[in-house]
Amino acid sequence: MSKDLIRIMHALFLPATEGCEDAPWQPAADIHRTRDGWLVKFELAGVLPGDIELEIRGTRMTLRGVRRDVTTQEVCRCFQMEIAYSRFARTIDLPCRLDRAGIATEYRDGMLLVRIQLEERP
Repeated sequence: MSKDLIRIMHALFLPATEGCEDAPWQPAADIHRTRDGWLVKFELAGVLPGDIELEIRGTRMTLRGVRRDVTTQEVCRCFQMEIAYSRFARTIDLPCRLDRAGIATEYRDGMLLVRIQLEERP
């Protein structure tokens, strides 16, 4: 499929605020306050753990990566495409500094769980 045809399809079916190939998709996220910090869950179905990068700066957490298309040999022509296969990025701002927080990640069943344990104040 040519890039022009893909661009036209995106223009017809994606919301006007989304770009075609330049703007990455943003995975859905749930943010929970816990007793000792935060739990942030990112929906990353089809993303390999090695294709994920998490960056922490100040109060900001940025998740970046890529979801790659896996096709099979028997595919001849595309009939319908709804899943975004490309680079993604999602930034979450939390109301606390994350620099000294304990960060633990777990990737399970297409979900990335980021546990943030805040240091206790004396």
